[in-house]
Amino acid sequence: MTRTYANDEQYERWYAECCRCGRCGPKSGRWPDGYICRNCADRALRTRGTCPECGQDRALPGRRRGDGVAICTTCAGFSQTFDCSRCGFEGKLLGGRLCERCTLSDRLTAVLDDGTGHIRPELSPLFDLLVAMERPASGLAWLAMRPNHPGNASALLQRLARGQIPLTHDAFHELQPWRTIAHLEELLVTSNVLPAADKYICSFQRWLPGHLASIANPEHVKTIRLFATWRVLPALRNRAERSNIMPSVRRNAADQIKYATAFLIWLDKRDRTLASCRQSDIDAWYAENTEHTRAQVRTFLTWAMQSRQCSRSLSLPAGKISRQASMTEENRLAALRRLLIDAEVPPLLRVAGIIVLLYAQSLTRVVQLTVDDLLRDGETVFLRLGDPPSPVPEPVASLLLNYIAARDNMNTATNRDSRWLFPGRRAGQPCRPDHLSELLREIGIPAAAARGAAIRQQLLEMPAPVVADALGYHDKTTARLLNEGGGTWTRYAPGEHGRSPSSSTSPTTRDS
Repeated sequence: MTRTYANDEQYERWYAECCRCGRCGPKSGRWPDGYICRNCADRALRTRGTCPECGQDRALPGRRRGDGVAICTTCAGFSQTFDCSRCGFEGKLLGGRLCERCTLSDRLTAVLDDGTGHIRPELSPLFDLLVAMERPASGLAWLAMRPNHPGNASALLQRLARGQIPLTHDAFHELQPWRTIAHLEELLVTSNVLPAADKYICSFQRWLPGHLASIANPEHVKTIRLFATWRVLPALRNRAERSNIMPSVRRNAADQIKYATAFLIWLDKRDRTLASCRQSDIDAWYAENTEHTRAQVRTFLTWAMQSRQCSRSLSLPAGKISRQASMTEENRLAALRRLLIDAEVPPLLRVAGIIVLLYAQSLTRVVQLTVDDLLRDGETVFLRLGDPPSPVPEPVASLLLNYIAARDNMNTATNRDSRWLFPGRRAGQPCRPDHLSELLREIGIPAAAARGAAIRQQLLEMPAPVVADALGYHDKTTARLLNEGGGTWTRYAPGEHGRSPSSSTSPTTRDS
């Protein structure tokens, strides 16, 4: 909405040219160097450090005459102060001359009130987590987002505080909007208000009711619910017990449901049901669809035959396995060289790409690495990928150590002290492998092809059992890749060779 002014005098009262950015905008105030706009004032008040004039550690909103170096309000000659009226913190002030953290504390106290004038006791850990966040302004923006929507953060927190939403994962799976709910659920898990649960299983359980509601045929709804309950969800839970579920596994589970639904609708058009499905229907479906679609429906049909939802005499054609071509060794070395010397590539992508290119690690494993997986034994650096840990050569070792020392933890409440080597934006979660894969692709590093080139080169230089142990592969996988690549280490027996407990050394000092 455009604001109108009665005359030039009224306009000049509210607007002026900013002394910092030079743009004409709403006045935030008059500082020693002139009128300043709101954006520049906010940015200046969030600048903190040691004042080069007086040596005090405080906010540095002022500008030193001559060179424009940031200095404190006292040295800059400010007539006003920016100290919080409650805690004394110097920075941007909001209503009541309160800093952003005190304002966030007050608003959380209000929305988490259980009706007695106090925060609901079960939600106190969540309150402590949010108040301690690195950037309180982010918390204030989150609470204020979509104020008139029943699913905004403040409304959800109020319902939680008053017991209108049970503190269980199942209750959260029925709520919308799912993105806000997912973020809130992860915050509750991180603050130990809710027990730990796999976020991708929770995501699938939130998605499933909406999909079932979109199916018109009640019989199809019943069949798909049974398939999800007795086949898809148990498979997800079993996978979570063995290892971490990644986004691709969650997408695959949803695809199984979607394509099973599409198959039932397709049968309807042929005047068939699942119980009356014939071999000719199966053959027709396979002929009309892609290999990915066939694979997803194969899972559904296998379950249907085992549970006697359809005839057990149906024959399902075997699936085809397609493999992506790997990089050439020349391209792999060129990519490694570029990541080592190109300072314009973000450090996170340099480190992740080097781990893939050098150690043949999938991104699903890369994102699960923590800073504790980087080990030091004297001057030697090791990366724990298998047993024993793999040595890290220079200059890769220095790059890894510098990255850990200066990495950006996304400035969130829960990832500020994260141990993840590649922390994500979500509460207590690492970076998503699909997101990391896309970022690497943008800088010319196709992760799958790079990994294939790296593992094949390792197998040309070392026996397959040694590669399997050091890089965390299964020995059958490395043996198969060795045979495909025509390697020469064909008679090397697995196990310990030339090592004894007295002569072996193991890295014990952890880099934190």
